[in-house]
Amino acid sequence: MSEPAEIHALEPEAFEERVHSFQFWFEAVQGYLADREYGHRPDVEEAPLSDADRDRLVTVLCNYCVGETAALDGASGLVAAAPNRLTKIFLATQVVDEGRHLEVLRHRLLELGVERPEEEIARRTSPRLRDFRSRLQALVERRDWEAAIFAQNVILEAMEFSTFHMHAQYADPITREVLQGIIKDERRHIGFGERELGQRLKRHPTLRDRLSRVRSELDPLVLATFEDAMDEIQVPRAERADLGRSYLHAVERLGVGVAT
Repeated sequence: MSEPAEIHALEPEAFEERVHSFQFWFEAVQGYLADREYGHRPDVEEAPLSDADRDRLVTVLCNYCVGETAALDGASGLVAAAPNRLTKIFLATQVVDEGRHLEVLRHRLLELGVERPEEEIARRTSPRLRDFRSRLQALVERRDWEAAIFAQNVILEAMEFSTFHMHAQYADPITREVLQGIIKDERRHIGFGERELGQRLKRHPTLRDRLSRVRSELDPLVLATFEDAMDEIQVPRAERADLGRSYLHAVERLGVGVAT
């Protein structure tokens, strides 16, 4: 696989041909998934958890499953709406990623002794996360390409990236490895969203106003979901500001503010 510096030295068209391909995807994931079973090395031992810690972890993982289901539904729905071959292929690789994420998170619930994961997911999911999922799906169903890509590949992926990165610092060894593998995928997904929208914003600067309205609608749900997750993970309040800044930095790289 080419080194990152070599990839970024390519001309724009060659760069997109390279990174929006199953070949690139396969080389990327093989590097960090080859020795994994359901997202972690099989020889990693389960750390002892108190009943309370296990219950909090189950709640968090149930919500992660909903976020990944939203991304899976979104990416699969956007394949048909994608404007060209390369974006269709990239989104097809993202569908595979999101399906894997959902699978490994659900399997982690089984490892933690959850006998009926779907029932627990339905019971424990944050209403605000369900609301976010519904709003994202509405954008996808309307085939609002720019707004849906912004909601999914920038807002949702940045939320997941920031949350998983913070959680991995506090997680048990198995959960940490599962999250670290997902984080590597999320970087690619965010990069795709930023490139796709960055190009469109250069051609159509007024698009920024519409994306700002989408952000204004979704930001409160994202930030509330952050708080819910951090409460369950028991991240000290002094460190939560870093999480919010990480998310906001990712969203604001496109120059999309909050509509007033």
